[in-house]
Amino acid sequence: MMLEKFETVRTTLTLPADLIKRSQHFVDEGFIPSRNALIIAALEQYLIELERQEIDRQFEALADDEAYQTMNEQLAESFAESDWDTLVENEVE
Repeated sequence: MMLEKFETVRTTLTLPADLIKRSQHFVDEGFIPSRNALIIAALEQYLIELERQEIDRQFEALADDEAYQTMNEQLAESFAESDWDTLVENEVE
């Protein structure tokens, strides 16, 4: 990831010494260009996971939403005939 492509903000972090030591190995071995790049990649992955969990929580809330369940059932019923026709057509082919 090249920082020049993104608007950046300079910030200061206080990190555990063990994380600094462990990350330095990967910088020294050339696996990552810098500790900064590692922090960016790690933060990006962590945020992706948190966003996925948030979406999952929202879907879980829908399981108890009676209005959503009713709408979902009505939608399924409205497509039932065409779904059946498609299934039968694909079995014949």
